[in-house]
Amino acid sequence: MTALGAYAQQEETQPEQLDEVVVTDSRFALKRENSGKTVITIDQEELQQNAGRSVAEIINTKSGIEINGSRSNAGQNISSFVRGGNNRQVLVIIDGVQVSDPSNVSAEFDLRLLSASQIESIEILKGAASTLYGNAAATAVINITTKKARNDGVQVVFESTIGTNQSQDDSNYSPADFSNAVNVFAKSGKWTGTVLAGQQYTDGLSAAIGEERDPFSKINGNVKLGYAFSENFNIEASAFYDRVNADFDNGFPVEDADFRSTTEQSRFGLSSTYNYGKGSVQLNAAYNTIDRGIESSFPSQFDSERWVIDVFNKYTFKDSFYTIVGVNVIDNKTFFAQEQNATTVDPYVNAVYASGFGLNINAGARLNNHSEYGTNLVYNLNPSYNFKLEEGYVKLLGSYSTSFIAPNLSQLFGPFGPNPELEPEENTTIEGGLEFRLSEKFRISALYFNRQEENTIQFVTIDFETFAAEYQNIADRLTANGVEVEVDATPLEHLNISANYTFTERKDELPLRLPKHKLNAVLGYDLSTKTTASLSYQFTSERLDTDFNTFQNVDLESFSLLNLYASHRLSDAVKIFAGIDNLFNEEYFEIVGFTTRGRNANVGFQLTL
Repeated sequence: MTALGAYAQQEETQPEQLDEVVVTDSRFALKRENSGKTVITIDQEELQQNAGRSVAEIINTKSGIEINGSRSNAGQNISSFVRGGNNRQVLVIIDGVQVSDPSNVSAEFDLRLLSASQIESIEILKGAASTLYGNAAATAVINITTKKARNDGVQVVFESTIGTNQSQDDSNYSPADFSNAVNVFAKSGKWTGTVLAGQQYTDGLSAAIGEERDPFSKINGNVKLGYAFSENFNIEASAFYDRVNADFDNGFPVEDADFRSTTEQSRFGLSSTYNYGKGSVQLNAAYNTIDRGIESSFPSQFDSERWVIDVFNKYTFKDSFYTIVGVNVIDNKTFFAQEQNATTVDPYVNAVYASGFGLNINAGARLNNHSEYGTNLVYNLNPSYNFKLEEGYVKLLGSYSTSFIAPNLSQLFGPFGPNPELEPEENTTIEGGLEFRLSEKFRISALYFNRQEENTIQFVTIDFETFAAEYQNIADRLTANGVEVEVDATPLEHLNISANYTFTERKDELPLRLPKHKLNAVLGYDLSTKTTASLSYQFTSERLDTDFNTFQNVDLESFSLLNLYASHRLSDAVKIFAGIDNLFNEEYFEIVGFTTRGRNANVGFQLTL
């Protein structure tokens, strides 16, 4: 879609220090060296350097993750393959609230709804995390924090990007991708207020390989109002609105078609924190509605509602023992031929012990009480040990975690292949790894994971003459395993190199569109205090896909993409940037018969008042 850029509501951050903290793995701000989980942090600086890119594109550069469809037409449905899993095993959290679409095929949250310009940071916790986060947190939790006012006074930030959007066969470089955003931050005394608004329009590409263009448009709005009653008690109300319109083409057979989808989401949230001594009580609650309309050969309408309440008590004993006890209530409702709903009421407990001599233990359990499937226990045990070095550490880590994934309402009662007899899917994940940090200038980590799936749910053809199909539990057990390696180095004062490699294997089946090998690398250099440039590279190995015109499996060739980006600050208030994606105009496929983006360029600016 577009290349890289840089802008934010505050000054650019410095390179990460030894006191870098992670939150998602325990809900406490712990030093990275005391965390035994694999947590990826995408901070504001990195988001600045990806301005104009979608959230899916940014996440797709991280180890263990393949977001299929993120390199295609902007309206393309995306699939999140994390550690060999799929959409239903990835949980998205926004400002402390679990979000999903109960009427969606895999009940996942549509990442296309989000605007990266409104996000403050993203933490990605990989591995089973159902103890803290419940149903679906089997391969990853994507924890997103949106921007809000932090400094006294009023600040207004304007952002604008214009770019091309063309395939490898086009070379006219006509402007076809337009993004604009305005963010307003205000703080006065005990009051804080935030208004975030964004718009995107993209044209120029056909979804399927063809001549007809399939435009994509999106608007986002976010309003927050907070009040601090005292130093110990605060409350914040929020409202979100997102709307996406996407034209798309026929998938069976693959051909140009005048199809269209519309997704409209509204979410209202309330959060509050009361601090006392060494503890705090927190409440995160939200009401969410998502309406999706499909205009195609099989027109359909999907409407869903979702209530989420998560209240928990955090307490620290002697600055080394961190505990959390809470209850999470979720009610999902959809409207198919008739109204369907499912409710979970989950009490949970988790504890972290961070000793002064290197040993760290993260352990917990959750009792999942599901209205359709009764009571199920999930738990985790995550020990780690770090050896202090003069300026860094060596950390050994291991993990054993379980997760529970109930069939979603669409799989049970939806219009396409429902099966009310489905059994829940259960996952067990084992991890073991090593992290070595020499100083703030060098870190390397390597980790092995093995995940066992029981009662895996898939969409299965049951009659090849009529193509009738339904959701089924296909096997007693399937296995996914792999290796993840990450490196971050600053060999020179103004030069940073980061890279990651992932090997993923599913031994018991032939996974579609999942690369066995994937490599990402970024080289960034500060030309001056006002000018920076970066070169990013991505290699994706060959994958298996199905040609639905012939129902034959085909091999998709491996490919490499190179992106170039540069930014310059004209003044404290004005920053400009430019970038080129797919520099060598590589030809490749993500999905058989569907278009991918060729060489594209963009330019943009950020103005802070």
